[in-house]
Amino acid sequence: MTTRTEKQKMLAGELYRAGDPELQQDRAAAAAWMVRYNASLGASSAARHALLRERLRAVGHAAAIRPPFHCDYGYNISLGPDVFLNFGCIVLDVVAVTIGAATQIGPAVQILTADHPRDPAQRRQGAEFGRPIVIGQNVWIGGGALILPGITIGDDAIIGAGSIVTRDIPPGATATGNPARMNALLQTSRIYHNSDLDIRISWQAHAPLHQG
Repeated sequence: MTTRTEKQKMLAGELYRAGDPELQQDRAAAAAWMVRYNASLGASSAARHALLRERLRAVGHAAAIRPPFHCDYGYNISLGPDVFLNFGCIVLDVVAVTIGAATQIGPAVQILTADHPRDPAQRRQGAEFGRPIVIGQNVWIGGGALILPGITIGDDAIIGAGSIVTRDIPPGATATGNPARMNALLQTSRIYHNSDLDIRISWQAHAPLHQG
């Protein structure tokens, strides 16, 4: 019987130990890449796109991340075409993170697949695991939001600034707060960027949706 490596366990979403030498080497490579990427703020969009393609699993046409940007490994992150992440985003990608086409993500958003056992004895032994995150197409995530492990956010959804998403959000819904709850008014009215009047009304009635 072949013994599975800690990396194989990690990628499968099973309990693994992050102190494994192979994983330490992968994180060191990601750290070296981040030094280069985060020094590229003054570079052209094409140069930054090429750097993303060096490290990330998939990078669609015109996908962009404004540095600084931080991740665990990079090779578990997939960006669809025209995806945009603003300054200071963090993606803990111990398992897959998939972001669909034309999704816009505000500054300082954290996308966190990394999780830990609820059993204190397992935590003491250094065991960890991950749960994949899927963000659909044309999603708008306001600045400072946190997306917790295992979450799926459907196409066209809106996540309010500073919200903490602890459960799946269906397509077209708007969720705000801590924990993020769906807002029935905005879910039924389906607010979009091209309706300035509707967006102003939603801001007056509810917490701000967007900070970048």
